[in-house]
Amino acid sequence: MLDQTDKDILRLLKQNARLQWREIGEQVHMTGQAVGARIRKLEDTGVIQGYTVMSDPAKQGMAVQALVTVFLKSWDHQPFLRYLQQEESVSEAHRVSGEGCYQLRVIVEDTDALNAMLDRLLEHGNYRVNMLLGRIK
Repeated sequence: MLDQTDKDILRLLKQNARLQWREIGEQVHMTGQAVGARIRKLEDTGVIQGYTVMSDPAKQGMAVQALVTVFLKSWDHQPFLRYLQQEESVSEAHRVSGEGCYQLRVIVEDTDALNAMLDRLLEHGNYRVNMLLGRIK
C-alpha cells in the first residue's frame, strides 16, 4: 500500500526521473537518504519497474505517428506477437477489449514507411489507422 509520500515521490520521478534524492526530499519534507530508501523499496516491490528517456520523434526524423487498431484473422496470436517483437516502427502494443484485438502506436519517417508497415501487418489481419496530429498531454 502506498502512502501519500510514496505517491508524491512517484509523481516527481514521473516528471523528471533524473531528480536527485535530495531535491525530491526538499519537496516531500524528507532527507535525501530517506527518499533513497523509499525509492529502493518501490523498486524492490515492483512499483517502479524502470526508468526511461522520452524524446521527440519528429526531431529524430520520425514525422508520422499513428494509432493502429488490429483485427486479427486467426485465433492463434503467436505469429502476430512474434511480428511485433521484430517490427521496429511499433513503439507500443496493447491487447484491448472492444473493437479490435490490439492497439499499436506506430512511429515512422513518412507515409511511405507507414504504408510499408501496414502491408507487412496485412499478413496477420486487417487494421484501422488514426493519424496523430499533435500531443496535448
